[in-house]
Amino acid sequence: MATILKHAVPKSEVTASLAQVRETVTGVIADIRARGDEAVRAYSEKFDKWSPDSFRLTDEEVEKIIASVPRQVIDDIRFVQEQVRAFARHQLDSLREFEVETLPGVRLGQKHIPVQAAGAYIPGGRYPLTASAHMTIVTAKVAGVPRVVACTPPIHGEIPAATVAAMHLAGADEIWLLGGVQAVAAMSVGTDTMRPVNLIAGPGNAYVAEAKRQLFGEIGIDLFAGPTEILVLADDEADPFVCAVDLLSQAEHGPDSPAVLITTSREVAEKTIAEVERLLPGMPTRDFAEPAWRDHGQVHVVDTLDELYALADEFAFEHVEVLTAEPRLALERMTQYGALFLGEGTCVSFGDKVIGTNHVLPTRGAARYTGGLWVGKYLKTVTYQEVTDTDSQTLLGRLCGRAARVELFEGHARSGDVRAAKAAGDELPWNTA
Repeated sequence: MATILKHAVPKSEVTASLAQVRETVTGVIADIRARGDEAVRAYSEKFDKWSPDSFRLTDEEVEKIIASVPRQVIDDIRFVQEQVRAFARHQLDSLREFEVETLPGVRLGQKHIPVQAAGAYIPGGRYPLTASAHMTIVTAKVAGVPRVVACTPPIHGEIPAATVAAMHLAGADEIWLLGGVQAVAAMSVGTDTMRPVNLIAGPGNAYVAEAKRQLFGEIGIDLFAGPTEILVLADDEADPFVCAVDLLSQAEHGPDSPAVLITTSREVAEKTIAEVERLLPGMPTRDFAEPAWRDHGQVHVVDTLDELYALADEFAFEHVEVLTAEPRLALERMTQYGALFLGEGTCVSFGDKVIGTNHVLPTRGAARYTGGLWVGKYLKTVTYQEVTDTDSQTLLGRLCGRAARVELFEGHARSGDVRAAKAAGDELPWNTA
């Protein structure tokens, strides 16, 4: 049994908030379907106070913006993007196309085709999240996507220069200064000035996430996303100061970001809570981190590591940081998480910003059925088949006729009959011509 030293707010409060978001997003998408660019401009003016002659940046504008970014920032962007690119290439190399002969003259194959147009949503608002450009655009380009449309909002009416630089260096084919639901809807349904895409990837606030959810099916999406989550797993050797710092590192994403500690040590739990309370007042991002910890922070104390891993799987959180004596045990013991960060030398922030794995990860329990964004998300794995041997054509034609008639699918059966007739001269009693 776990002892809970700190509870989160009831889930009913979260559900009520999401209902209002859903209603707002539905209206915005419907309006953009009806009025296109006119509606996009109206919502950009309303939400971002941004209404340039064109939301899409020209090549000359991009070059001018990049020239304003400090050289060190550009160098760091290039370095991090190369880490993301290298990992995505390893993922791509792990995917295999093949063709096999299953019967004489029967060839079955698999190949991977990139989607032809992808949208990358790069959040802005309070923070210029340059790293999201690496994760969405670089990965799409490694997959071979020929057209990547990248959208990011202005920040307080200003162009986020470092983000634009990251989008360009990542390989974006179109860069638009457009954010929120209006960006997601425009990329999805298309307008007079923006051709629609086939798939949209990238994190965002509750409204962006809901827009992607509502448009899924009309377009593909990377995954259903919610607020950033961190789960720290600690034993009695863990440093409470490190636990606290890392919990707050993710709480600063937003006031609804859950930060949870599960530990086998009550002492570590109590000291971590004390460290969080000590550190919070001095955090520049306290206005987000404090309500996140207050309303969504949890601390659980369990008796054994077995209980710790079992409870961690129940949470199925986005980020799981393992601060135990043998962190690699989590690879064997856990099955439900977005990404593991093993040992004190590996923090979640590395994954968010610099290490090379993708930081677009499942939240709200979606880790029970999916992993995060990866190069394969931009690929359609398709199959093909070919029958050239007459004996095999006869065998399969007759089998198809019998199997289809068991299911009362006479049309399917007749397609099989015709192949057997062509290959072996079988009669077609249903053909009276």
